[in-house]
Amino acid sequence: MNTETTNMTEDRDLKERLVKDLNEVVTDAEDLLKATKEGLSEKAAEAREKLLTTVEHAKRTCSDIEGKARYTIESTDKAIRENPYRTIGFAFGIGLLIGILVNRK
Repeated sequence: MNTETTNMTEDRDLKERLVKDLNEVVTDAEDLLKATKEGLSEKAAEAREKLLTTVEHAKRTCSDIEGKARYTIESTDKAIRENPYRTIGFAFGIGLLIGILVNRK
């Protein structure tokens, strides 16, 4: 497996783990909200409601991020598969440029 494919796989894995972690945080926050539903002071109840709103917003954002990440990954994979030689040339050019810049004195 070449380096570019490995990097794409690692990026995909990182994005998937991020989405999974965000979903777990949202689930844990919901569980906490359910557990603290009764016997709260007025300020605590207001804070709970605010947290509930924030959790709902986080759920929507997480869903959006997941959709965008999947779209980006699929688009990149498709472009690489349709234009393998162009991709190799581009990667070679970037590597050459970085090599020149690093070795410059």
